[in-house]
Amino acid sequence: MMIYVSPLSAVEDAIQSLKPSHLVSLLDPETMIDTPRGIARERHLRLPVNDISEEIDSLVPPGEAHVAELIGFVQEWDQEQPLLVHCWAGISRSTAAAFITLCALNEDHPEDELARLVRARGSHAHPNRLMVRHADTLLQRNGRMIAAVEALGPGRACWEGELFSLPLRIER
Repeated sequence: MMIYVSPLSAVEDAIQSLKPSHLVSLLDPETMIDTPRGIARERHLRLPVNDISEEIDSLVPPGEAHVAELIGFVQEWDQEQPLLVHCWAGISRSTAAAFITLCALNEDHPEDELARLVRARGSHAHPNRLMVRHADTLLQRNGRMIAAVEALGPGRACWEGELFSLPLRIER
C-alpha cells in the first residue's frame, strides 16, 4: 500500500486519480478545507496547525496532541486503499506526517532509512522539526527520528512540492 504526499493544489486531482480512502490535511486554521468529495468525513483528519517550529504569537504550532491524533489516525487506517497527506506546499508539515506515519507503522525499521526514503522520493521534503520531535517522544524513539531528519539537511528549494509516493511497508 502507498502513502501519497501532495501540496493543496494537487489534492483534488490526486483524490480522483489515486482513490485514497483516508486523507490528512495539515493547514493553518484560516485555510483549512472541508472534506473533499470522494473522501468519507470520518476518514479525513484535519489538523489546523501553522508551519512553524516554535511558539509565535497568533499562530498555532503543531502540538503533541496534534501529532498523537495523527498517529492514532494512521494506526486505525485499514491500509486497503492509499493514504493521502497534504499541507499547503507539500514540503514541511505533510512530509513530516508521512515520515511519522512510516515510523509508526514500521516500528522496527531504522529511522534514518525511513527519512532517507522520504527525501529520495520527494527531493523537496523538509519535514517540520517540531512535529517530528513530538512524534519521537510519543513513539519512544529516543531522539532517533529527529536525528534522522536533521541529518537530511534542507530539501531542494522550491515554492511548492509535487505529488510523490512512499511504500507503506519497507522490506529489510
